Amino acid sequence: MATGKLFIGRKVRELRETSKATQAAFAERLGISTSYLNQIENNQRPVSAAVLLALAEKFQIDIASIAQGDGDRLLSALSEALADPLFDAWSPSLQELKLVTQNAPGFAHALIAAHQAYRRNSEQLAGLDDRLGGAVGEPSPWEEVRDFFHFVDNYIHELDVAAEKLAARLGLPEREAGAALAAHLEKAHGVRVLRAGAAEEIVRRFEPVSRALFLGAYAPSATRNFQMAFQVAALEAEAEIAAIARRAEFRTAEAVEICRIGLQNYFAGALVLPYAAFLAAAKELRHDLELLAARFGASVEQVAHRLSTLQRPGLKGVPVFFARIDRAGNITKRHSAAKLQFARFGAACPLWNVHQAFETPGRIIRQLAETPDGVRYLCVATELAKGGGGFNAAQRRYAIALGCEISYAADFVYADGLDITSRAAFEPIGISCRICERANCAQRAVPPLKSRLSVNHNRRGVVPYAIS
Repeated sequence: MATGKLFIGRKVRELRETSKATQAAFAERLGISTSYLNQIENNQRPVSAAVLLALAEKFQIDIASIAQGDGDRLLSALSEALADPLFDAWSPSLQELKLVTQNAPGFAHALIAAHQAYRRNSEQLAGLDDRLGGAVGEPSPWEEVRDFFHFVDNYIHELDVAAEKLAARLGLPEREAGAALAAHLEKAHGVRVLRAGAAEEIVRRFEPVSRALFLGAYAPSATRNFQMAFQVAALEAEAEIAAIARRAEFRTAEAVEICRIGLQNYFAGALVLPYAAFLAAAKELRHDLELLAARFGASVEQVAHRLSTLQRPGLKGVPVFFARIDRAGNITKRHSAAKLQFARFGAACPLWNVHQAFETPGRIIRQLAETPDGVRYLCVATELAKGGGGFNAAQRRYAIALGCEISYAADFVYADGLDITSRAAFEPIGISCRICERANCAQRAVPPLKSRLSVNHNRRGVVPYAIS
């Protein structure tokens, strides 16, 4: 597969402006002409390998960081928005969309936000009963926070580094996490970690006055460890978390509070699974979820989620996608550092193996998959259950999915024994029926938005209409 040309004009311009250099001075340091630099900054010419090396040498820039496809998430969201029939009169090419996301990301975000408001408005009006519920056209606090994490690449540098430094002081992961965290809470904050009453259905309860942290009586050790780490975040990283939430400029106080919870969860995950140690273990164990969970005293879900956050500049992990899905097909967690980007509206593709995980509880299932754009993936899924409290207690059942582009498959133990060289071994999957281009999919739920349909009353295929 040919390597695409690299247009990073906005990044180069930001680097020059940060250095307080004129175009002439900056071009001289790179050893190129001023006119060539001007063309690069305006994305009229791609960056050559020589210029990339000069950027790395002269300005200590990480090539992997500056050349990464960090616009994939924005490009995917913008493409999905413009697939709406509302934009039938204007169909930009992929190159035009790339130019917008690279040169004017603020404009792209504004257009996506406008389209989301339009969709919410339309859906609320269509579901109008006797009266309207909620403010029409405004994103929910949950959606705001979801998009915040999505567009920061699910990586919060200051929290990640702070958590890793604390883990080093506590001796994690060499020490048993539960004992180390409980001792730290008591020594540093005077907080006693106690077991909640058997009849109290909680995961965590903190009493600031008595300085007592109560954890669920039947919670597994991985949950107990994470909740102690969460409490450490609430006590030690409150200022940083508040500043990050404030910079996000959320519309509502509810979104700010939800984001604070999300950031505390992020710190907790980074504390239990410190970055460098976890990245090294992931490489050593070839991303074996169960072995990583055992080594760090974490759950399989915590490990899978953490793998999707390994986006530290200069020390990146394998770019993976991660999702959690319930039995109704709702995606309740999602992030992708890979090219595959989850649809923002509608359900996930039914051909994706994450749905099959519910049929084989307790097993890890594998799938070689290919999306309509021709990119191939290794997909891993398993069903998990959250419960506790005995035979009669309710359990939450859901499936998690993890995967990578096939070029990284050798780094995963789950690729062993699979014929990744055979194109026939890859199953066709999509992102969402509403934007999927496959015309003859037996699992199609709805027609693609921007396609014309024709119905032949004398002939029936796998779907009752033809897609053009």
